[in-house]
Amino acid sequence: MSVTVSFRIPRELKKRMDELRNFVNWSEEVRRFLEQRIRELEQLKAIEELENVIKNIPRMPSGSVTKYVREDRDSN
Repeated sequence: MSVTVSFRIPRELKKRMDELRNFVNWSEEVRRFLEQRIRELEQLKAIEELENVIKNIPRMPSGSVTKYVREDRDSN
């Protein structure tokens, strides 16, 4: 099911679009653009959320990784 969305554009832009209407399906162009832009914004939002999660992970004390590697090697 579809809905109609309307928005204003400058008169000159509309005139230029009309001149190209035989070459371009403007509805499809706008639809594809919006879908792509939404995907981009959703990805940016996901990255931002992951960055917030990463910021809240407590840091390990310096040397912890080395200590764990040595313990693992010595246990074999």
